[in-house]
Amino acid sequence: MTADASDAVEIRNALLRLRRVTGLPVAFGGLMEAGRQMRISELSGTATDALRSFVVTSGNGLGGKSVVLARPCVVTDYSASRQISHEYDAPVAVEGLRSVLAVPVVVRHGVRGVLYGALRTALPLGGRMLEAAVEAARDVERALVVRDEARTLAAGGGAGAGWEQVREAHTALRALAPRIADPELRDELLEACALLTAGSASPNGSASPAGVRPTPREVDVLACVAAGATNAVAAERLGVTPETVKGYLRSAMRKLRARTRGEAVVAARRAGWLP
Repeated sequence: MTADASDAVEIRNALLRLRRVTGLPVAFGGLMEAGRQMRISELSGTATDALRSFVVTSGNGLGGKSVVLARPCVVTDYSASRQISHEYDAPVAVEGLRSVLAVPVVVRHGVRGVLYGALRTALPLGGRMLEAAVEAARDVERALVVRDEARTLAAGGGAGAGWEQVREAHTALRALAPRIADPELRDELLEACALLTAGSASPNGSASPAGVRPTPREVDVLACVAAGATNAVAAERLGVTPETVKGYLRSAMRKLRARTRGEAVVAARRAGWLP
């Protein structure tokens, strides 16, 4: 999937969150380009432009190693480390960086970018900092998944196939939302979900009683059921127990005046709860 300027914004926001949460003085990162290269495009807290637009090749340096392994990598003293190659020592030295971590942004088993955090002293980067960097990378991953889905829908084929893609995207995004730690990003994703249901209500009116609205979790469960998921599968996707799924489904069915799961899905679509 080709990156664009909006994808770079997600990297930039993640770097700001990473510095705010960890207190790391420097963070930087970028997205993969065609081939095996990653370009550092976003800088936060840097004192020079030595790293701006710098191209990192897969396998080289700390970031390149992280790309190849698709996992976080850390060094306590970059220039002296025997764990990495040293093609990029010069710009790192100009910026005065010593301890550095690199975390890949992995989307659907492919590395799409790298986030770095760094100190200007040779001190161990603790587990809390690494965990925060991994979570920041996951936030970027989730945002890129949303953007990829939107691009896929925009480029979709016929009306029937396109509508099924809308429904699949809605289900996937609703399942992702509860796992997003950043509240602003979570709200943005749920707003995107609401756009997918806009205009889907039946012209003959809502199938649910006037003024009755679903809870977010009831919509999550109905979206899973509409995709054919069993209670157990829905529970796994949503991170709850099967009994909890049953409770939300029963509540939604009462509101929709539905007697079966199938009737609930049809009624939810007529009511505009689902696309």
